[in-house]
Amino acid sequence: MHLVVIFGPPAVGKMTIGRGVVERTGFRLLHNHALIEPLLEVFDYGTPPFDRLLREMRQRVVEEAAASGTDLVLTYVWGLELEEDVEELSLQIAPYVDRGAVVSFVELAADLQTRLERNRTEHRLAEKRSKRDLDWSDGNVREMERHVMSTDPEAGRDDLPGRRLLGQHRHFRLDTSRLGPEQSADRIVEWLKGVAVDE
Repeated sequence: MHLVVIFGPPAVGKMTIGRGVVERTGFRLLHNHALIEPLLEVFDYGTPPFDRLLREMRQRVVEEAAASGTDLVLTYVWGLELEEDVEELSLQIAPYVDRGAVVSFVELAADLQTRLERNRTEHRLAEKRSKRDLDWSDGNVREMERHVMSTDPEAGRDDLPGRRLLGQHRHFRLDTSRLGPEQSADRIVEWLKGVAVDE
């Protein structure tokens, strides 16, 4: 059994590339907005009931997937500098860790301008109703820059709480700035094949 966590900043391509990985493997996909969008029908983003239910629903889906032996791709946005994000993600992956499953982290990176362009793609807007207010959505992509969402060695941040969690599992960093989603998915699947050989 294998859990792959695809993480990175908003509009880097987590859902699209995750789908590409799933199409090439036997994995299933739980992307962030599969749960966010239905909750937004009832609760405003970031309100206590929205945040609580999002955490609980994601946790339950992951628990059931692990219990049924499902190979899963999970997408995530997290601030590597935030201890609370590390704690939340550690809980999310625990059902797989506790069963001795392979847990692999795939980090997607791209420069801000590339992500702002991707924020407006037809596929993204079709899948994520909450992103269709482009002024708000572009602002959100820019606003999230205040968080550390990359392990880029040039950043020189070896003290990040997120690095502790990454250090416990396999970790692959892929800059997608000049790669299409198909190329990115191919590279990830190739890396995952190497992970399987190691087991």
